[in-house]
Amino acid sequence: MAEDKYNLKNPAVKRILQEVKEMQSNPSDDFMSLPLEENIFDWQFAIRGPSETEFEGGIYHGRIQLPAEYPFKPPSFMLLTPNGRFETQTKICLSISNHHPEHWQPSWSVRTALVALIAFMPTNPNGALGSVEYKKEERRSLAIKSRAAAPRYGTTERQKLIDEIHECMLSKVPPVPQLSPSQDSKEHPSNREGNVQVSSQNDGATPAGEAAAEGSPNPAVGDRIVEEVQEAPLNGNPGPEVARTLNAAPSSGSSQLLQRPEMKVQKPADDRLFTWAAVGLTIAIMVLLFKKFMKSSGHGAVFMDGS
Repeated sequence: MAEDKYNLKNPAVKRILQEVKEMQSNPSDDFMSLPLEENIFDWQFAIRGPSETEFEGGIYHGRIQLPAEYPFKPPSFMLLTPNGRFETQTKICLSISNHHPEHWQPSWSVRTALVALIAFMPTNPNGALGSVEYKKEERRSLAIKSRAAAPRYGTTERQKLIDEIHECMLSKVPPVPQLSPSQDSKEHPSNREGNVQVSSQNDGATPAGEAAAEGSPNPAVGDRIVEEVQEAPLNGNPGPEVARTLNAAPSSGSSQLLQRPEMKVQKPADDRLFTWAAVGLTIAIMVLLFKKFMKSSGHGAVFMDGS
């Protein structure tokens, strides 16, 4: 990089050159970014799709333009790779971008901004400028396509830098997870809320096609939900399935199961007899104690005559 063509006393130039050295000395597997040789205020970057999302395994290229007042004013960002979350070749609206200078802090850097951009990928766009909202299977398809080749953009020098960054990121980014249709259907947002939502989906509230569209790279969660739903009818309201299970059990086990209701029927009767006996015994003891008290107090004769 030809540093002699820039005023090294300029605060923005000094800051940018420091960040370039820091990027090169401390590379990340999640992103890569370098300025153009001809203009250090113009950067190219690539980020990897966040793991456990529909973007996982994707390589997304973009452009950063730093203002002359950097780092006191925020940079602008645009994505060049189709991704299903942000429009391409359009400056996107984020709290780290020049659309919201009131949120920007001079202590932030290009590295900080790229980390934030990765975190923004799976969030709800809420109609923000430069955002789009594709279905998960469409985003996953774009993630697969993003690995095939880097986007074509700008001058020959810029394209050379884009290709170099792409090759470097491709060696670091894991492949895109391939999910089966059954796993894909388990990640519908309603499944994450618990058994009630899953039951309503099975009743026809949500079409099966939509459930399959909302796929997930985390099949373990879906498996656990299905197991809980299968157990719920048995624990909540035993029906014909329980009867069939008892009929299919071995004879010894069946006899034990059939004896339990009889014990439960006899137990209330035994309890009532024991209760009445205890009440009668208590009354007899109280009568004897009362007679003894009356006799010792001198009223025994009266009590005996009266009785």
